[in-house]
Amino acid sequence: MSTEVMKKETQSSGSILWIAVRASLVFIIICGFIYPLVSTGAAQLLFPHQANGSLLKDSNGNVVGSELIGQNFTELKYFQGRVSSIEYRAEASGSNNFGPSNPALLERTKATIEQWKLDNPDVPISKLPIALITNSGSGLDPHITTQSAEVQIPRISKLTGISADELAAMLEANTEGRDLGLFGEERVNVLKLNIELAARLANQ
Repeated sequence: MSTEVMKKETQSSGSILWIAVRASLVFIIICGFIYPLVSTGAAQLLFPHQANGSLLKDSNGNVVGSELIGQNFTELKYFQGRVSSIEYRAEASGSNNFGPSNPALLERTKATIEQWKLDNPDVPISKLPIALITNSGSGLDPHITTQSAEVQIPRISKLTGISADELAAMLEANTEGRDLGLFGEERVNVLKLNIELAARLANQ
């Protein structure tokens, strides 16, 4: 191979390498800086609430959570959400995927039902919605069905002194319709509902 050919091949390799470096730099600038800045700016401009985590505040203006992630309300004077095998820990999204015959699932379901009987003696077990004793796929579901909220009204009314009619009106005001008017069920965000309930209790 002549020296001239080798020189041309070396120059060609160097040219290709320089093209690759320049292309990499261009894509780093576009994908690593320009695109994130533009998408973040557009999100903040068009959807600021969602872009910042869909955060919810109480009556004092304090952030108490996100409308996208459920919480475990332990006080019986508040509405309770669905069972969560991960205790609503956002970093551990998922469920245990137990089959219907799994002994652990059966024991947990029985325990949940027995606890319901103790906490809600005025509501027959036949009216207990299955959604309140089953885990959602993510374990983070912030919603319950309106029926799941309605059956908790007698307990909350007794513990808070707020009339059942007022609690029902509160529930109706926080009810979200079906997606696109067709899909899913009417539902209520438990955190939103409890924020309103807490504000009502603070004014008693």
